[in-house]
Amino acid sequence: MNRPEDAVILIPSLHPDEKLGQYVDDLVAHGFSKIVVVDDGSGEAYGHIFQALKAHPECEVLGYEVNRGKGYALRHGMRHVTARWPEAPGVVTADSDGQHTAEDCLKVSEAMLAHPERLTLGSRDFSLENVPGKSRAGNRLTSFFFALLYGRWLPDTQTGLRGISRELLPRMAEIPGDRFEYEMNMLIHAAGWGVAFEVVSIRTIYLEQNAGTHFRPFHDSARIYRLLFGNFFRFASASALSTLLDVALFTVLDKWLIPGLFPGFSSRREYGLVLSATAVARVCSALFNYRVNRQFVFRIERSRGALMRYALLVVAVMFASATLVTWLNQWLGMDKTLAKILVDTALFFINYRIQRSWVFSAPGERNDKA
Repeated sequence: MNRPEDAVILIPSLHPDEKLGQYVDDLVAHGFSKIVVVDDGSGEAYGHIFQALKAHPECEVLGYEVNRGKGYALRHGMRHVTARWPEAPGVVTADSDGQHTAEDCLKVSEAMLAHPERLTLGSRDFSLENVPGKSRAGNRLTSFFFALLYGRWLPDTQTGLRGISRELLPRMAEIPGDRFEYEMNMLIHAAGWGVAFEVVSIRTIYLEQNAGTHFRPFHDSARIYRLLFGNFFRFASASALSTLLDVALFTVLDKWLIPGLFPGFSSRREYGLVLSATAVARVCSALFNYRVNRQFVFRIERSRGALMRYALLVVAVMFASATLVTWLNQWLGMDKTLAKILVDTALFFINYRIQRSWVFSAPGERNDKA
């Protein structure tokens, strides 16, 4: 039976100071016997620190000459662990700046062993006074948008202390992203795969107001938010194009095509004309939207039954919109136009999440929900 200490500790490191050696000492003192440190191209000036780590039989040091980023270092380490210790119960990733204690590594590892089907996250308390204001605001903002777009509330989306079980490790090692955006990409992919999250409370440590971090506020934040919103912006763009197509087709059918082909029908049956133009335009725009979402938004090559699920969702959203607008108007006295704006905005986000997790999920993803 595996113990928490049997997990492999994986530490990506760039330009470390002497605290890294002290941290490894503490991990060893707490029973961890498999520690992998990845030198992310720190250079010769830091060679003595990594060389000192090799004195520990419990610690292996990997590395390469050119800095590639935290995400690359993590994936490099994961692949090494998979080949070196295939029997290990999993990996606990930790930062090298002293923010993750050995005790918290044990807590995360214990939760990972208890729930190997989940991605375990060590979560800090951002309400504490020692948390820098930028870190508090940034994390709360990403937590809000992650919950809005992916349906999972995570109190600490930027934590580097994570437990990845042996079952999840091969998939996590293939997630793209070379720098800090990799950790956000891991959360996005896990949510898309239906992998649940196990949140573990850990100590909130910010040394010297986080002065030792290599996180670049502008560049790395831009990478993270580009990932967070990338799919959603493509989804919104596809919806806008579909709406324009719907209006254009309706106009052509209503003003020229149907009257030209069926002059008697259009002059005597105005409602029939509008209904016919609406139906044809809506079917064409819906098929266009389906195609664009499948190929360019969610990028699914093959998903059996996706068109049928999409059609069912379109019908369900239509009836939900009509029902909720009617209810808000009759029971709360809200103006129908205002009610429709509010309802359809909320349904737009819900529609996105359902399309991502159900309509356009890749084969097998719908059956591995945790």
